[in-house]
Amino acid sequence: MAVLLIGASGQTDQRRLTPAEALALPVIPAGPGTSGLGAIETRMLKGDPRAPGLYTIAIRVPPNTHIAAHTHRDDRTAVVAQGVWHFGYGSTASPRDSRALAAGSFYTEPAGDAHFAWTGKEGATVYITGLGPTDTRYVNVADDPTHHRD
Repeated sequence: MAVLLIGASGQTDQRRLTPAEALALPVIPAGPGTSGLGAIETRMLKGDPRAPGLYTIAIRVPPNTHIAAHTHRDDRTAVVAQGVWHFGYGSTASPRDSRALAAGSFYTEPAGDAHFAWTGKEGATVYITGLGPTDTRYVNVADDPTHHRD
């Protein structure tokens, strides 16, 4: 017997997306749970990182992009969908403390643990899942790109 889950809005929670369909979703403004970097495209695959509940976002990070050390209040998991994502833990972004994660790789972002990331010439697309509401707090406030906007 198949069960169809219907949310409070009357819409189904079932969703199947190919990589092309996921990338065709609208880009949302950088918000809670994102790096705040304008060059990174963020798409909501499920839920809303600003609200209570499960969410999954897709981030498409251009080549040669660096995200400084930061934390999130929620425990998150992630899968590299495309490209190579250089990811590390610690309060200082250091290439020697990162690991190159190719497509298909999995990693965690434990709540409150500082981490950083960067891309090389190929860029990367990463799917991140957490339990909202989330936030992003840079270890060094001067690294927070949202403080540099006009």
